[in-house]
Amino acid sequence: MTGALAVRHGATLAPDPRRVVVKLFVPGEDAALVRSRARALIDRVAHLDDEETGRLLRETFDHFGARHRDLDATFHHHYDLVRHRIARARDLSPTTRLLIGAYFSHEYAVEAAALCNPSLVAHPDQAGLLAGQLRVAVSLRQIGEGHVSSIGFASAVLGPGHRLVVADRSGPLVVGQQTGVRRRRDLLAAGLTEVDCDNEITATVLDALPERYDEATFERTLGDLPPDLLSRSTGPDTLEHVRRSNAASYATTFPADTALHQRVLWPAVPAESRGMEDARFVRFADDSGPVYRATYTAYDGRRIATRALTSDDLRRFEITPMCGPGARNKGVALFPRAVGGRHLALCRTDGETIGLTCLDGENRWQEPVPLHTPQDSWELIQVGNCGSPIETDAGWLVLTHGVGPMRRYAIGALLLDLRRPERVVARLPGALLTPDEAERDGYVPNVVYSCGGLIHDGELWLPYGASDNRVGFATVPVADLVATMVESPPPLSRP
Repeated sequence: MTGALAVRHGATLAPDPRRVVVKLFVPGEDAALVRSRARALIDRVAHLDDEETGRLLRETFDHFGARHRDLDATFHHHYDLVRHRIARARDLSPTTRLLIGAYFSHEYAVEAAALCNPSLVAHPDQAGLLAGQLRVAVSLRQIGEGHVSSIGFASAVLGPGHRLVVADRSGPLVVGQQTGVRRRRDLLAAGLTEVDCDNEITATVLDALPERYDEATFERTLGDLPPDLLSRSTGPDTLEHVRRSNAASYATTFPADTALHQRVLWPAVPAESRGMEDARFVRFADDSGPVYRATYTAYDGRRIATRALTSDDLRRFEITPMCGPGARNKGVALFPRAVGGRHLALCRTDGETIGLTCLDGENRWQEPVPLHTPQDSWELIQVGNCGSPIETDAGWLVLTHGVGPMRRYAIGALLLDLRRPERVVARLPGALLTPDEAERDGYVPNVVYSCGGLIHDGELWLPYGASDNRVGFATVPVADLVATMVESPPPLSRP
């Protein structure tokens, strides 16, 4: 019965292997036994004659120039990263330097393996639309070689009615460049608390830093630490923790003339070196106006960490860690506004229960209140959210996911009290969306999954990943969805 509520649309987003970025390539460093072969390669390139050097560089630009933005600058940058291995770098011609940069570069197809787990927010540009239309930004989890995830985007126009037009995604991709950011002392303190690092060195650093500080102030503060503190046995480890916690916050910016679909948020710090996964975007409203916020899972190959994105325009992003017991797992989703003066988020700290967590005065997400445990047959393995709560007159609409037999993922829904979101008002009696026969096969089979939808013109617009093979879109009349819900029983007690 509930499955008939959701209407699938024909428009989809499929992985496109032509969407590539240029990354640094150092021969030998990709092997199990790391031994850089950089110096020998540089020597071989440097010994080419001028004619061969020029020919090779021209061929490289002919083959790859149209696929990338400012490939010349990228080659210069990659040359700069390895020139310390060149004994007489000044003797090399500009053409040779560029060619060396080309040999230390490679293309990476950001979504060659999979494209999935979308979220939907209103686009910052609403110009040129007709009545009943809304332009939206679609965030995407892109997975490439080695299962490395990055965050990409697409644009679409919803309406009038059920009309959906997904914009073309052609053109060279651009990886954001790290820019200066004024870091927050309270976030540094929260990060140190997270790793249980509290001693005289950390106390001295936090006392000396202003509420907002730049990198120069941070380094000056560390340089002014008394030698008596640094000489203690805990000194080196403490400094490492302080530097790591400080570096966890950064900013990345894209050129103003890039389109949204050309921007790629690529892993920039060690904590996310193996992937930025499952971004849940929401347009957050406060007294200063709307701002885009998102949470995502950072993965370094061994550990996961929850991190937050903030942006005014989806062009410049500030990235910060999320700390506290409520942020210690995947699937944190922020509410779109404060509720009763509290900043709230959905979470799943135990790996199987949807919970509600609150941000305290020290920027730590507190121990969650359980909202929904696995109950129905289609969700008995685990439950979690499918994005940020959506405000309706009837309550906070929470899209959920549940995992059943054969690790089959489906999407359901809950309704939370508007003023007291700790209270579940109602739930959908069954799944809203399950993988159909056309969606069950893919990189990760038998999965439908979303990181967030929105309401436009009385319809819930739900983007979803289908077995990590493509992204589809479905709509549900909000009034019909709410009317189908039933009063929710109290959560099952844990054994």
